[in-house]
Amino acid sequence: MKNFIFISPNFPTNYWMFCRELKNNGLNVLGIGDQPYDELDPNLKNSLNEYYKVSDLENDDEVYRAVAFFIYKYGRIDWLESNNEYWLERDARLRTDFNITSGFQTEDIPRIKYKSKMKEFYQKAGIPTARYHLVDTFENCIAFAREVGYPIVAKPDNGVGASHTFKIKNDDDMAWFFSEKWPEITYIMEEFINGEIISYDAIIDANGEPLFETGNVTPFSLMDVVNNASNSIYYIQKDLPEDTRRAGRATVKSFNVKNRFIHFEFFRLLDDQEGMGKKGDVVALEVNMRPSGGFTPDMINFAHSTDVYKIWADMIAFGYSTKPVGEHAFCAYAGLRDGKNFVMSHDDIMAKYGSCMKMVGRIPDVLAGAMGNQMYMATFPTREAMDEFYKDVLECR
Repeated sequence: MKNFIFISPNFPTNYWMFCRELKNNGLNVLGIGDQPYDELDPNLKNSLNEYYKVSDLENDDEVYRAVAFFIYKYGRIDWLESNNEYWLERDARLRTDFNITSGFQTEDIPRIKYKSKMKEFYQKAGIPTARYHLVDTFENCIAFAREVGYPIVAKPDNGVGASHTFKIKNDDDMAWFFSEKWPEITYIMEEFINGEIISYDAIIDANGEPLFETGNVTPFSLMDVVNNASNSIYYIQKDLPEDTRRAGRATVKSFNVKNRFIHFEFFRLLDDQEGMGKKGDVVALEVNMRPSGGFTPDMINFAHSTDVYKIWADMIAFGYSTKPVGEHAFCAYAGLRDGKNFVMSHDDIMAKYGSCMKMVGRIPDVLAGAMGNQMYMATFPTREAMDEFYKDVLECR
């Protein structure tokens, strides 16, 4: 029996379904987390063979002892994963230190976590990338701004999501950025790309080939959602455009991705941009070597009448999956921000769109910055029907 250690299987809350499918496939599923066992979701408890509680997942020594204990009790560990961006570096260190060869190792981390390092591999894939400058002195950053023109975007070179991201429009904004940036963090500064954020989401097998592919679109910049406390919307595409598929597959090959659920982000240009391409072209943003966040795996399932939790677990257990993909639809996410005076009440929304709804509920505070406070997730057969839904639920007095 293969042994699989799942780091933080209780967060996000939907990740118990990864564990369930692993266990259903005959793996020995061993969880390490900092939530007391008695407080775990019963579904997660039933999906684990054993759980080791640490006082704090940030405490490397405790987590290392947990892995060592599982090795002592069960023998060789075949897989170790969190499927969580926050823990990717520590996952890789654990694999390297305990000779778990089924995933990224410590030496792989720079190219998959540092935005500046990613660019080389995008370029090998033939995908344009924004010009950049690693933030050093105020004078050098002003010189970069003169070269590429305002606005420019600054963010941590090794960061998660849109946290501490700045849109800099002039020299005064640059001075403000220097007063606000975290001094111990390396920032990357990039020319602004006027584009819609699109993604390539896929489950990649041991040969670097996709077992399943889809993608989403974020019409509003996540950076603006976080910084301006605005509503959050994105949707799973009914059918993956061929240019996105080509860009995604080329990026998989360039980064040598194997045995992973991935979320690669690109821009689709809204205007011609010198040095980048023509309106509608696909250009690079960043790679994420884990599933898209929050409830996106569930959205993918609703959009394609399938089960990506099972497809991923099949890839882990067998190297392939026979899980069918059914009828396709758009799956829309609307995360509404508390305190806004919306025209439609919750009851109004449910009365009109209840038959389309797949999930409704409150978003945990830890995720609300990027995803809004009140979530509605619904499927639609056409883009027009989805657009009407967004118009209705987002309209304010």
